Amino acid sequence: MPNTSNAGRFGRLGWLWLTLLVLVIDQASKTYFDSSLQMYQRIVVIPDFFSWTLAYNSGAAFSFLADSSGWQRWLFALIAVVVSTVLLVWLKRLGRNDTWLAIALALILGGALGNLYDRIAYGHVIDFILVHWEHRLFPAFNVADSAICVGAVMLALDMFKSKKSGESAHD
Repeated sequence: MPNTSNAGRFGRLGWLWLTLLVLVIDQASKTYFDSSLQMYQRIVVIPDFFSWTLAYNSGAAFSFLADSSGWQRWLFALIAVVVSTVLLVWLKRLGRNDTWLAIALALILGGALGNLYDRIAYGHVIDFILVHWEHRLFPAFNVADSAICVGAVMLALDMFKSKKSGESAHD
């Protein structure tokens, strides 16, 4: 059920500062690791758990379609543009009490824009965070991916709470 309180003409677009922060941190960290590491070089930070590395992903999550001939770059870019537009409109339409949801959408939008920039500028997404347990590796990821995941979890929690209580889960 949509929140009926109005946040003014621009909804919760004031949360775009968070989107911009995610975008700046994401791009700065990618630039740093792309210029500091060789491809697949690993710098162990916490043994058997966390390392820095450099990997390029021309596909989607978990390198889905990464071995395709290049068309996937533009498909994923188009998807990111459509999703970003939807998120912006959604953010604009939020009411005053929708702070939790606004934060979630701003995080997802920042992550989507960070990875979109990589796709358009380089043809791949730059990943550099590697979580592992002994010899089992989780796919490398980046700040944008983390923001998308945190925002998605917040969005899911909001939906579950809203369903369970019959009320908005915001604030």
